Amino acid sequence: MVEKLQKTLRDSATARWTVLILVASMMFFAYMFVDILSPLASLLNDTLGWDQGVFGTYAAGEYLLNVFGFLILAGIILDKMGVRFTGLLSASLMVIGAAIKYFGISWADANTVEWLNAWWPAMPGSAKLAMFGFMIFGCGCEMAGTTVSKILAKWFKGKEMALAMGLEMAIARLGVFAAMWLSPMISEKFAVDGTNSVVAPLLFSAALLVIGLLNFFVFTVMDKTLDRQELNDQKVNDQMVNDADEFHVSDLKQILTSKMFWIIALLCVLYYSAIFPFQRFATNFLEETLAISNAEAAGLFKWFPILAMVLTPFLGAFIDYKGKGASMMLLGAVIMTACHLVFAFVLPAYPSKTLALVTILILGVSFSLVPASMWPSVPKIIDEKVLGSAYCLIFWVQNVGLCLVPLLIGKLRVATNGYLVPMIVFASFGVLAFLLSLALKVEDKKKNYGLELPNKK
Repeated sequence: MVEKLQKTLRDSATARWTVLILVASMMFFAYMFVDILSPLASLLNDTLGWDQGVFGTYAAGEYLLNVFGFLILAGIILDKMGVRFTGLLSASLMVIGAAIKYFGISWADANTVEWLNAWWPAMPGSAKLAMFGFMIFGCGCEMAGTTVSKILAKWFKGKEMALAMGLEMAIARLGVFAAMWLSPMISEKFAVDGTNSVVAPLLFSAALLVIGLLNFFVFTVMDKTLDRQELNDQKVNDQMVNDADEFHVSDLKQILTSKMFWIIALLCVLYYSAIFPFQRFATNFLEETLAISNAEAAGLFKWFPILAMVLTPFLGAFIDYKGKGASMMLLGAVIMTACHLVFAFVLPAYPSKTLALVTILILGVSFSLVPASMWPSVPKIIDEKVLGSAYCLIFWVQNVGLCLVPLLIGKLRVATNGYLVPMIVFASFGVLAFLLSLALKVEDKKKNYGLELPNKK
């Protein structure tokens, strides 16, 4: 039996890394779609009447349904139905949501959306429909993120798990770079009567999501083969396991009563609330602070994920062989806080493109340290049979912040007519994340979870 297990697809390096490429490409396309409109905030205001308050509300829509319970349901679906079913469902939801969002933006003529303006007059009809599509997409995207984490934990268990998760995050973040780089170019390329296009970049990104769905179909074939090999060629599916290991909803108690789980979940929401909402406003922030064009601002910020993309796999490999995961989370929180303080006080006083670029790149270092160490730490504190639910619950807590913070930042922008207060808010999240990182180290040392130990066995 041992000999048989050694010959499964999991033990083939080629198969493992092929799985990584297939699922990471899906997340690359998802991250690209998330931020495809971020560099076009000014254009959305000029052509569709989306002011900063409207844009912030639209951005919050991605997380709205997740906050109201979908992600908790997604975790149960993932642990009950397995990674194949959940992955296909999440990829399909992303495509459906993207189609609705595209329809809302492209069908934005005032005459055709007049019926949408009859309620909630503060939001243009195009923004309402786009927000609804973004809600559907957001359900699929967050479910996909947790599913991919469980896939990599399954395929790389006892092997290069942190490296694999790091590479997946690096590839996904390349989607942010692609969005910031390609969106203004495509928008200008398909300009009509001298007005850049909002629709063209959105359609391009939506089409890539379809490719991501097809990639996941290929993964399901490989994963089904692996399950059959490991269960001695019995005809099984994801949820057929030993009764002792079968998931029950009551098993969620072991997650909810775990102190370490809540420390990581709160650290996650504070850290990401200072990153992803900032991405939505970063181009406009640089436009106003540096007095540069939208294209120049997007060109500067597109470098944000580059250092994260390059460093994350190396940091993952370091954690696999050397450990120090908890220390990395602490360092990442410190760097992120410092960067937002620079954006709040230093850059407005000394509006330099070089200073802006250096700070953006350093923020990218933080964006590699925390995620590269956080996600591989979860399997060390949570039982594998509820791992999907644990990831989804963390994402749910995270989504509460990611839903509320863009709303808050949009309102603060309108109220203060500047970025000083929003940047102070982002920096304060970093301070709280630092305090939680300290608590994480103390608890790990006390209970010996092994967060500072290497993953490689």
